[in-house]
Amino acid sequence: MSDFFTRAKGALIVSCQALENEPLHSDFIMSRMALAAEQGGAFGIRANSVKDITEIKRTVNLPIIGIIKRDYDDSEVFITATINEVDELMTTNPDMIAIDATDRSRPNGEMLEDFVKVIRSKYPHVLLMADISTLDDAMEADRLKFDCVSSTLHGYTENTKNSKLFSNDFQFLKDLLEAVTIPVIAEGNVETPEMAKRCLDVGCHAVVVGGAITRPKQITERFIEAMK
Repeated sequence: MSDFFTRAKGALIVSCQALENEPLHSDFIMSRMALAAEQGGAFGIRANSVKDITEIKRTVNLPIIGIIKRDYDDSEVFITATINEVDELMTTNPDMIAIDATDRSRPNGEMLEDFVKVIRSKYPHVLLMADISTLDDAMEADRLKFDCVSSTLHGYTENTKNSKLFSNDFQFLKDLLEAVTIPVIAEGNVETPEMAKRCLDVGCHAVVVGGAITRPKQITERFIEAMK
């Protein structure tokens, strides 16, 4: 197991992202979010775009999981979808790159297995996180020798949109842990500290929390909904 995973065991990774249509979209603001997370005790940061990652790395000394979100006309896959995004991310020297590892059709009809081979050939030392939505996705990621899987896309793809990550006492995470041999990172709608702790209790290696910490618009909406 790499040093990253040794240090990440039981840790919190904070996702600092704001897309162009969001109020906090700014590399400076994301860097300050990352600084607040560092001061609060976070182990690492998940961040989107070269610009944000570059500014975050100037501000904090934490491991970075890099992604680039980009839409493609011929695919629903948008998280680090092609080698172009990987090449861009590698200019920032991230500790890990997360890519969409669902079974959905990829841009230009590329197969996930071929994509992974290209990445491993060009950048053999970078760690790869598989953002998955189903157990089948996770098992394929394990077969392709990803370094870890994350539950990021469970509930967000067409075939999982009616499924909740934490229903039945976190059953999907329990099944995920049984299905793969690589570390499982819990991510996606982890809204409370208690939920994050439960992710670790069931056996997840680490937890990524985003919106509950770094998206005040979403946090406000949850308060408003609960107060109705």
